[in-house]
Amino acid sequence: MKLHNLKPAAGSTHKEKRLGRGEASGKGGTSTKGNKGGQSRAGYKSKMAHEGGQMPIQRRVPKRGFKNNNRIEFVVFNLGQIDQLVEKYGFTEFSLENLYINGLISRTDKVKVLANGELKAKVSFKVNAVSEKAKSAIETAGGSVEIIK
Repeated sequence: MKLHNLKPAAGSTHKEKRLGRGEASGKGGTSTKGNKGGQSRAGYKSKMAHEGGQMPIQRRVPKRGFKNNNRIEFVVFNLGQIDQLVEKYGFTEFSLENLYINGLISRTDKVKVLANGELKAKVSFKVNAVSEKAKSAIETAGGSVEIIK
């Protein structure tokens, strides 16, 4: 096979419609644009979102809610969950790396620890955020907390 032998697959290409090339072509005269009016003339451009007089969809549909671009999304772990994870995976350190390696979070997730449940194991924490109650519960269990920015 050489470059000069290459051809497109059968049926994949179509001939261009040659508009305005005489009456014999069947597409002369008005060039398939009908008679008169803005759409038959050169330079016609319809306005964006114009629906021919019908109320446009962006005006028909009501506006709802608010999206805060500055919100920080955390993956939340409660102390009860952490106790189960320590038993299951044998964590001595509850860090982002350990969680990522075990498939519990993705690489870019931020982790927050909350105080729901009870922590029995002595675990050191390296996370993005901790609630005050969770921090005191961790320290009474003999663990330590380090906040990562």
